[in-house]
Amino acid sequence: MNKKIEKALEENRQKYIDYLLKIVSIDTHDIGHGIEGGLEAAGQDFLADIFHELGADEVVKDPLKEESIVACKEKYREGNTGHNYDNRYNVYASFPGKSEKSILFNGHIDHMPAENEENWCIPPLSPAVIENRITGLGVADMKAGLMASVMATALLKDAGIELPVTVKYASVCDEEGGGNGSLCAAMSGIKGDAVVVCEPTNYELIVAHMGWVFFQVEIEGIAVHSGLKLAGVNAIEKAGKLMNAIDELEHRWLLKYKHPLLPPPSSNVGVIYGGEAGSTIPDYCCFKTCVHYLPNLMSHEQVVEEYTGAILRCCEGDEWLKDHKPKISVYQTGNPFEMELGHPFVGAFKEAYKKATGKNVKLTGSPAGCDSRTWHNIVGCPTLQYGPGSLEQCHAVNEYVTVEQYLDAIKIYANLILEWAESAE
Repeated sequence: MNKKIEKALEENRQKYIDYLLKIVSIDTHDIGHGIEGGLEAAGQDFLADIFHELGADEVVKDPLKEESIVACKEKYREGNTGHNYDNRYNVYASFPGKSEKSILFNGHIDHMPAENEENWCIPPLSPAVIENRITGLGVADMKAGLMASVMATALLKDAGIELPVTVKYASVCDEEGGGNGSLCAAMSGIKGDAVVVCEPTNYELIVAHMGWVFFQVEIEGIAVHSGLKLAGVNAIEKAGKLMNAIDELEHRWLLKYKHPLLPPPSSNVGVIYGGEAGSTIPDYCCFKTCVHYLPNLMSHEQVVEEYTGAILRCCEGDEWLKDHKPKISVYQTGNPFEMELGHPFVGAFKEAYKKATGKNVKLTGSPAGCDSRTWHNIVGCPTLQYGPGSLEQCHAVNEYVTVEQYLDAIKIYANLILEWAESAE
């Protein structure tokens, strides 16, 4: 345990909490999942000011660009096109250390808009410390992680410890819209010798997450009065057959694929619509699904091939569907991520966590994807996910992180900077 760090943390804890309360009070929500835009600018400007105050040698505002997402999608099959990027920009900062070896902290400034505001115990954008919980909109997802990483540099400076490595930051926009901010950062050449994605992990270290593919399946039928049912074709009933075929495929995957840190692959029907009235045979039905699949054991191409194959084989056994195939389209994807456990960065994090908390960190995987995939798969950086808060608090009413989680994250990040300097790449 570094006594200088402990002493500086105790002396400056209120200052670090106040910085978090301030950034949570700034409305930075996405509009329409980022498609219609986002209000991140004020939050990014606030962070840029903090970086300047702390003595960054470089602070850059990088506007998000549609052409970057198009190029990323073509090259890496990642990115969601058609978003409004007016006044939306990433902020990058760099603090020089004694060596050119670097560590990059990544977080997103955007959050989802508040829902069910009447059920909040306080106004969502008026954060407060309530019974040792820092409560406010976007605090867990993920302003606490982002600010904790920034305060780690402040903590080392407050403790009188010179940065042993170059510490970099990438605060990004439009993560809630599918991760476009970090993808733009990747296409702009931002990188580090190691990366921490500061999403909430509830005191666990996430070293893997699942990939995902969103499918839309559209089925046509023949509309007639329900009293003449035999003369029509019920598109909803045909959709039911196809969903059963998908269920059978999911079952086969469950038996075949196992991962020590992640749940089994899954398929979920999340949306279905069709028909106009109970008295009419529906001539159209559409359902949308999300498949989560495992890193290294499965691939995007395999999932798409097997999923469409299961649907089309089912069609061959149906008198109508064999000649009226459904329209199957993919409308969003994200690749899986898995970090190499033997990498020195993993060892450095374990040691930093133990020095900061006195405990051993648990390594695990996440069913939810995040920007870890971008930094590991596209940029090629050793990447870990760790941050204050829990997944259950993301997008929740009365969203919170505990004061202890937040301050511990600052301490862990600060120790990680020191440990990374000592580890051999």
